[in-house]
Amino acid sequence: MFFVIVQQGEHHLFLLFLEICLEISQTTEIDYYPICVVSFSESHAQLNVCGAAPLNTRIVGGKDGPAGSWPWQVSLQRFGSHVCGGSLINREWVMSAAHCFSSTSTSGWQVSLGRQNLQGNNPNEVSRTVARIIFHPNYDRNTNNNDIALLRLSSPVTFTAYIRPVCLAASDSVFNSGTNSWITGWGALKEGVSLPFPKTLQEVEVPVLGNRQCNCLNGVGTITDNMICAGVLAGGRDSCQGDSGGPMVNQQGSVWVQSGIVSFGFGCARPNLPGIYSRVSRYQSWINSLISSDKPGFVQVTSRGLDADSSYTCPGLPAAPTTSPTTRPSTLFLILFIFSYRICVSKICSRCHQGRHFHIRCVRT
Repeated sequence: MFFVIVQQGEHHLFLLFLEICLEISQTTEIDYYPICVVSFSESHAQLNVCGAAPLNTRIVGGKDGPAGSWPWQVSLQRFGSHVCGGSLINREWVMSAAHCFSSTSTSGWQVSLGRQNLQGNNPNEVSRTVARIIFHPNYDRNTNNNDIALLRLSSPVTFTAYIRPVCLAASDSVFNSGTNSWITGWGALKEGVSLPFPKTLQEVEVPVLGNRQCNCLNGVGTITDNMICAGVLAGGRDSCQGDSGGPMVNQQGSVWVQSGIVSFGFGCARPNLPGIYSRVSRYQSWINSLISSDKPGFVQVTSRGLDADSSYTCPGLPAAPTTSPTTRPSTLFLILFIFSYRICVSKICSRCHQGRHFHIRCVRT
């Protein structure tokens, strides 16, 4: 006899007894004990397509991004003028920064997708008006805490090589100091210097800077757990005016996962003043509560090793926890049972999943 422990995201645990598998276990010789990890997904449509940039061969201090390199990047325009960036997270929702909007009025707002240049010809561009703008309920315009907004498009878009959704960092994701990240946008080249014609999308690589060090550099108390920082201490590479709301992404295997939303900073690319971003992984529950179907694809990102930021200190900064928090895959269904590898793959995959989409891997114990 065996049981299955199931956990779905943040929902309660419950047990399933699979009759078919009980029958198999009674008639099959077991030569070792495998652990099977089966990942089910309500948002499997997005997990199958999110984060893929088929035309990607990989801002301030950056360079032109080749067309289609960042297919989730959007331009948010009001009455025809670029205001902020954003990212496509499924066929009809875009994520951006709340500070880009003075109110939730949709008047004059338009979203341009598949766009490479702000000026001139864009053969792969598709545009939609905005049906709804939603701020995070705890957004604080004074501190920029919870600086995140969701925009519902007037109608769904069709995915192409130039228009695709980005994956989002799951709630249990960890980004250690030094993690390589990419930011994209049509913002200023440097403080007071706009992009020249045709205003081509810029890309730049920057490392994550731990929240403790970022707090010390920007003033203790400025950086909350809902924020993530990135930049080089020497300066020269950063997001700037016009990049706000755009994505900071990290490559996880073959897919790109959005870890941050361009939020604020003190100047642009100044030494010892990294850019500050809304931490996407903090908003998985909120996003899922608003998008009832075709949910975005959330992916767990885990940094290996000890985070150097955990030992960083400065006057006024509270001491770091003595133990690092443990992480667990909240988006996985964990199934522990006694079976052979052959049964785990051939029987569970073909007979026990009841038609639901999942990924499975087995390892010997």
